[in-house]
Amino acid sequence: MTYQPAALSDDLNTLPKLPGWVTYARAETFESVAFRSGAALTVLDQLVSNPSQGVPLKLFANQLALQAATATSKLEGRLAREADIRDAYHLTPLGEARGPDGEILAFWRDAARLKLTGRDWHDDVQSLVGAAFADDVLRLIAAGADRAKSHGPIAGCVSVMRAVLEVDDRAERIACLLADIVLARALNWTSVLPVTAQHLTKTMLRDLVADWQGAELKVQEGLLTSIEGMIRLARDLASRATLLQAVASKLRAKGSDAAVDLFLSEDAIGPSVMLSPTIQGTTIPMTDRAARRFCDRLVELGVARELTGRPTFRLYGIVR
Repeated sequence: MTYQPAALSDDLNTLPKLPGWVTYARAETFESVAFRSGAALTVLDQLVSNPSQGVPLKLFANQLALQAATATSKLEGRLAREADIRDAYHLTPLGEARGPDGEILAFWRDAARLKLTGRDWHDDVQSLVGAAFADDVLRLIAAGADRAKSHGPIAGCVSVMRAVLEVDDRAERIACLLADIVLARALNWTSVLPVTAQHLTKTMLRDLVADWQGAELKVQEGLLTSIEGMIRLARDLASRATLLQAVASKLRAKGSDAAVDLFLSEDAIGPSVMLSPTIQGTTIPMTDRAARRFCDRLVELGVARELTGRPTFRLYGIVR
């Protein structure tokens, strides 16, 4: 029996979306960015805070982590491609060094798992940022939070970025992480979503620290663009997750439900590593051949794609 590939519905009207005036190009001021970002953050919060919207949050966070890793690699001068970073993380055997490309993705995936609840939430943040900033984490985040309360979340993010980079102008990764934490706490999120790095450049950050005219506004515009991109990604993943769940009943392989769940949480799946000999996170067995056939069936059904273009060492993920 053959199946028609799944087709995305054009009707996403049930999901919160950006009003047209938010994305309309215009000359920006601090006031207009604050107003537009407020509207955008309201939509984003509705998407990620309400389970009924159907956004697969683990997958969403992991894809944002990959984007943040690619962006901060450029900020740090390494210029690694997204595909190189993804390969370095997902294809390095357990226990072996991932190298700089894999480690930067590991950093952002760890960031996306940070929990901002409980009395000791900052301990994990301090461990992640390292010794150079560990003692200053709470002070920097508190200062950013104060700025967020008085001038809006985006201004709070830029404030903490500037404070970090004034101490070390090569600490772009830490600056973006603490900005993400300030944003998450301003929105009362319990975990971090990597967002602030995506549309920044080294020049933008250098000008911010130098206090060049218009530099702060430029960074705020970059953060707003990132937030708009997050909304599009969240809506897209919600739609594609619905498609994947709809075809799940057509999958006959043993453990297919658990494998589908893995596709709804991981941005890239290596069949021979994450599905075989057991499906990651479970004790359900799957042979290497069955794992590859399962992934190929998802491609046939139009709900996944092969990400590398290679005949071997393949990775699969939800189409986007």
